[in-house]
Order: sequence, then structure tokens, then C-alpha cells
Amino acid sequence: MARCAGITAAGDRCKAEAMPEAEWCWNHHPDYEQARRRRASKGGKRGGRGRPQAELSEIKHRLSDLADEVLAGEVDKGVAAVASQVLNVYLRAVEQERKIKETEDLEDRIEALEAKQPTMHPTTGARRW
Repeated sequence: MARCAGITAAGDRCKAEAMPEAEWCWNHHPDYEQARRRRASKGGKRGGRGRPQAELSEIKHRLSDLADEVLAGEVDKGVAAVASQVLNVYLRAVEQERKIKETEDLEDRIEALEAKQPTMHPTTGARRW
């Protein structure tokens, strides 16, 4: 396979292999510029795959500690109830974040499928659904 003809931001030639039937890799191919921009705009806005799981583990640990402290008489039940409510709101926010991420991922996948799908039948000219 041929090497990509693209030039990196540092001014060096790209070391990636070119796509089949093209002189550029996916990162430098002009036809994929919009897709790259769309993906780059989402960078840093979403949590990594491990973040929600780590947050859930931390909250479970805090709730467990809080329950132990209430049972030991170290924390007032009213204070513990309010803390539990706050943590519950936090859990709901984490879940909402997860749902938004899942929806955005599905939207991206649908857009990619729609872009590949022809809108007209090649022989009859009828609209395809």
C-alpha cells in the first residue's frame, strides 16, 4: 500500500497508509473533512468509557460508608437522608449523561448509514425508503 501524501501539523509527511484507491489516509482525505470536524467537536465533551463506572463505584462506596456511620450513631439520620437525596440527584445526572451520549452515538451511526444509502433507485429512479 502507498503512504499517505498528507502533511502533518509539524510539517512532516504522514506515516499512515493511504486508503485504497486514494492518495490520503482517512485523517487527510478531503472527502472526510466534515466527518472529522463533527467528531472533533465532540472531543472532551463526553466522559470516557470508564468515567460513569468509576463515578458509580465512588457513590456506592460513599452510600455504604454513610449507612455504616448512621448505624454506628456517628451521623444524624436527617443529615444522612439529605446526603442520600443529593447523591441520588447526582446518580440521576450521571444516568442522564449516559443517555445523552448513547443518543448522540446513535445519531452519528444513523447519519453515517443515511450518507451511504442512495436516495433514488438506480434503474427506476423511484425514491427508496
